[in-house]
Amino acid sequence: MYIPSLFSEYNLLTLLILSVLAYIAGFIDAVVGGGGLIQIPALLVTLPNTSLPTLFGTNKIAALSGTSMAAFQYARRIRFNLKLLITVSVSSFVASYFGAKIVSIINPATLKPIILVILIAIAIYTFIKKDLGKVATRQLPESLQMALGVVIGLIIGFYDGFFGPGTGSFFVLAFVLILGFEFVQASAYAKIVNCMTNISALIVFIRQGNYILGLAVLMAIFNIAGSITGSRMALRRGNGFIRIFFLIIVSILILRYGYDVVRSQ
Repeated sequence: MYIPSLFSEYNLLTLLILSVLAYIAGFIDAVVGGGGLIQIPALLVTLPNTSLPTLFGTNKIAALSGTSMAAFQYARRIRFNLKLLITVSVSSFVASYFGAKIVSIINPATLKPIILVILIAIAIYTFIKKDLGKVATRQLPESLQMALGVVIGLIIGFYDGFFGPGTGSFFVLAFVLILGFEFVQASAYAKIVNCMTNISALIVFIRQGNYILGLAVLMAIFNIAGSITGSRMALRRGNGFIRIFFLIIVSILILRYGYDVVRSQ
């Protein structure tokens, strides 16, 4: 395949916008998740006549590439409980697959008001709780840790396959609040688990042919570059830096869902 032909349908400005925003999305995703808040709107604006499943599939390919690189960067510095990591990953993988299947049956918009309320509560709690995620706060019995890990994986994994924006942030928060991780450790786990949910959803999208190969490859390259920068900065600057980014992303999510809920009235 002649490489320039992959981009022949798109003008230079479109390619430039998608490249820059894919880099920013990769950076944000590597720090605390939420890169889809940047990439999906970028695709929606630049490709308004393309079907949503195709845009979602294209986004997932780029996002998986960047998230995989971030996971590799974290894995070099963070020690994982492999049993817990595998447990959450497997449950997330299964739930994400069924979420992607069900998206064609149920309208995701029905969940937006509920998600909006949850996000507002998360933002208030995180803002008030100044020491949240600064240090690991609890050591749960292994059996309870595994059970809670399965619940986290099933709920957030399903959300990622079914809808998606902010999945990484939800994983980070769940690991901090429920399992007592500190932010850097939670981000490391979230990246690897998020890789599994992305792969699972992509199986559905690719089987359906819902992706644009050229744009997916281009965005993946820049997403990876942003991811390398973001994960290195997060590891260097630590929990306080990640907490600030987390609050910013949750605030953007609140604005996004709030707008969608008001507009649908």
